[in-house]
Amino acid sequence: MKHLSKLMAVALLFVGFTSLQAQDENNPWQIGFGVNAVDAYPTNADDTPSHLPAFETGSIFSEYFNVSDHWNILPSISYISVSRYVGDGFSVGARGSLNRIENLGDTAVDDLSYYGLDGTIKYSFTQGKKFDPFAEIGGGYTWVDDIGAGTINGGVGFNYWFTENIGLTVQTGYKHAFEDYGLKHFQHLAGLSIKFGGKDTDGDGVYDKNDACPEVAGLEAFNGCPDADGDGIEDAKDACPNTAGSKEMNGCPDTDGDGIADKDDACPNEAGTAAMNGCPDSDGDGVADNVDKCKDEKGPAANDGCPWPDRDGDGVPDKDDQCPDKVGTVANNGCPELTAAVQKTLNDYAKTILFDTGKSSIKAQSEEVLTNIVGILNEYTNAKFTVEGHTDSVGSAKLNQKLSETRAQSVVDFLTSNGISGSRLNAVGYGEDKPIATNNTRAGRKQNRRVEINLVKN
Repeated sequence: MKHLSKLMAVALLFVGFTSLQAQDENNPWQIGFGVNAVDAYPTNADDTPSHLPAFETGSIFSEYFNVSDHWNILPSISYISVSRYVGDGFSVGARGSLNRIENLGDTAVDDLSYYGLDGTIKYSFTQGKKFDPFAEIGGGYTWVDDIGAGTINGGVGFNYWFTENIGLTVQTGYKHAFEDYGLKHFQHLAGLSIKFGGKDTDGDGVYDKNDACPEVAGLEAFNGCPDADGDGIEDAKDACPNTAGSKEMNGCPDTDGDGIADKDDACPNEAGTAAMNGCPDSDGDGVADNVDKCKDEKGPAANDGCPWPDRDGDGVPDKDDQCPDKVGTVANNGCPELTAAVQKTLNDYAKTILFDTGKSSIKAQSEEVLTNIVGILNEYTNAKFTVEGHTDSVGSAKLNQKLSETRAQSVVDFLTSNGISGSRLNAVGYGEDKPIATNNTRAGRKQNRRVEINLVKN
């Protein structure tokens, strides 16, 4: 028993030392004590330690529960353990055990002393549950008849907690010795375990493990949480912990009684709707009165609740109207649309533009026609046009192409010099490629020598 006393002293020293360290888990410590049983039979060992009597073993796990023939049990407290939970289901610890060996395999022997000291790493599969199975690995040192050898250990077991702190521990494990003089064996344990280390950080009389607010003093009725405003709703569930309110409003007041808590109500003293953040909407335009600059006239939110201005009254607001002072259509962004009739008039004028023979210079008598064209284009300020030059087939195709391009450009130059934006015009020459009449007659060639101004469609 003197060895057991030593083991208990070491364990208590270990607990005392590590308890000084910071603890941030409830009941992280566990101590256990009880009875252990040593069984060297079901190990399939083919060698016998030289300092021990010769004995035979069975195959692995054979006669595993043959208590009367193989188990060595000391009828007293024969093990003590201590461990600390380190998180994620893992605990680390140490265990000391002693026993008296009367059976080695099938061989009866004189009482041999047995002492073990092991380090453990344990993983709990259901940490915090009443039934708590676990797996354990570790290593240690075992003395049999005062000859010691290192072992590597592995085992399984379970805790069954009668209360939060007291439970039954049952486990079994295999201890494998690599040295020839070491004893390979199973060790079974059964005993009581005690968990401790919980605390009451805020001193409110509610144990941290059960305290929903462990760092703030509170009331037992609220699981340790406070109720600062005394409205019967604990602060953790009170949306307005410093102002008394109602349960319906999650602890907040509702001054105007519109069903919206004052903290969420943009108009807390005037009843409104949830859609308007607690404010009314007098004109029903979807803009709350508190931000509506035209409370009695409907308008979009983008214009602060006021209608958009529309100077020309064409139904297209000035902000979207590319021709805000001319009546137009929605389809044409508020500008008047160029009709087929206007397009025909435009080209009737364009076809009468005359150039000096073989040149791109415009004859003076065509200035009035071009002025009329400028007037039409100014009516459709957002429209873009292609100015197309065409020739007859007299002369080389190359010269005709060049001539058609320069004549089209001459018309564009006149138009831009008279106020038409160059961004709205594009000069194109087609040479003799697009005749509208035969080039075999004088009249046909005259028709083919022309300029057209056509709308560019989006």
